[in-house]
Amino acid sequence: MKKRHSIHVLLAAAALLLATAACTKDELADGDRLPEGQYPVEIARITLGVEGGEAQPWGTPATRVSEFADGTGSVFSAGDRFAVQINGEEGIYIVQDNNTVKAETPLYWSDTGEHTVTAWYPATGGTLDLSDQSQSLAYLLYGTGSGNYQTQVTLNFTHALAKVRVTPTDDALGEVQSLQLYTYTQCTYEKGTVVQGSQEGWIEMKKCEYTENGNVINCWEANVVPGYEIKKLRANGTEERNLSAAITPEAGKFYNITLDKDKGYTEVSEGNYTVDNEKGLRNLAKLVNSNGGKTPINITLTGDITLTEEWTPIGNFENRYTGTFDGGGHTITGLTVNQKERGNVGLIGYLGSGGKVQNLTLENVNLNGNLYVGGVVGYSNNGTVTACTASGSINGKEYVGGIVGSNYLGTVTACYNTSSTVNGSYLVGGVVGQNNKGIVTACYNASGSIYGEGTVGGVVGDNYTSTVTACYWSNYAGYGIGNGTGDATKVDGTTVIWQTAIDAMNAALQNAGSEWRYELTGELPTLKK
Repeated sequence: MKKRHSIHVLLAAAALLLATAACTKDELADGDRLPEGQYPVEIARITLGVEGGEAQPWGTPATRVSEFADGTGSVFSAGDRFAVQINGEEGIYIVQDNNTVKAETPLYWSDTGEHTVTAWYPATGGTLDLSDQSQSLAYLLYGTGSGNYQTQVTLNFTHALAKVRVTPTDDALGEVQSLQLYTYTQCTYEKGTVVQGSQEGWIEMKKCEYTENGNVINCWEANVVPGYEIKKLRANGTEERNLSAAITPEAGKFYNITLDKDKGYTEVSEGNYTVDNEKGLRNLAKLVNSNGGKTPINITLTGDITLTEEWTPIGNFENRYTGTFDGGGHTITGLTVNQKERGNVGLIGYLGSGGKVQNLTLENVNLNGNLYVGGVVGYSNNGTVTACTASGSINGKEYVGGIVGSNYLGTVTACYNTSSTVNGSYLVGGVVGQNNKGIVTACYNASGSIYGEGTVGGVVGDNYTSTVTACYWSNYAGYGIGNGTGDATKVDGTTVIWQTAIDAMNAALQNAGSEWRYELTGELPTLKK
């Protein structure tokens, strides 16, 4: 089919003239019946109804295609064949170069009554391949009209497929070279109707453009089989994106998807995000750090992430993290901050009131900071840290902990640190540097080395008017709590072994109503839900 700059498709009447000796009404055979083969069905005009769906900002969507700047449609090309049916009889009509229609297999009126005429394109049934529409869109059309032996017929065609358009935003446009939709790539059809879709896979979309407020907008389009729920698309052949809301196309309707710049994460719902890559995690950190702490931002990992460059902690004094960071049992590897003058250093720099970090493993941590340095959280102000582990090297000046640098009014539950070193000058702990009016329950530290010049503990450096319950440490010659009191016991392999520690920690977790428990499957205890 040839694409033309026109919304409606008009074909001039095929000039089929009746002979001057044509039959008159008096010559009708057998009542209202017409002589066989005497009165041909004349097609005066073919129009194409617009697609359904909501109104679009550029006006009524085009019916056929929108390769043109204003998004309008096309006309049939010479040689296109469509089928016509009346009273159970079928014929084939062909579009001519002069925009007329010629009957390849003509039809005739059989009586004087008004009749419905149906038509479809393509003319014969078969299998439609929709997998590659990068050069030309796939079509399946069904038409109807009415008339009698004295009038010409106007056929109005509608889509049996649905159209999906993807419009990248300005900042995303430069990143998109090609687009694909995951849906049926084939369907069987008969008389302009889809019989069955098949072959799930990627459809290559056609690049298009339309005009909005005088501006040319670039887009991609494809016609798709109705009824298949579309959940994702793919840019540039490799970059998959989940739709914020799945669509189930209906025949004849139009659907527009706005494609934002790929930020690497998915907004599942307002304020709730999932991420499985470094780019997305860094962009979420930027989102939090520009949020002013006004809106909780919940982050859930859906895969392991390796950080390749220096990390900017999530949350600071001005932009406190107050959402839930759920590791989902996944691991972040290579967390690195090397800024000795910086405070609030960790994966989470500043965890604000109501903020939570849970079910997360950090490996190959390398932190160098000033005040409030922790493997998971630098400073927790009435926050909650649960089932988090860290290993690597953690260094700071004051308030340095393997898991949390300073825990003020917060809780740290079922967390452990196995870092090679935890180093600081003052208030240094294997799990928490300073526990200030906070609660630490069922945590342990088995790091290779803990060092500090003052107030150092295997579990907590300074336990100020706070609670430490069923916590353990090993590989450190000093006290479990550097300053203050609490239930912290050293595992020395003789009087206390790790299995004894596990039993006590699990009892404390049960008493606290926690769903987490320790088990010993290797040298050190690990967590399970």
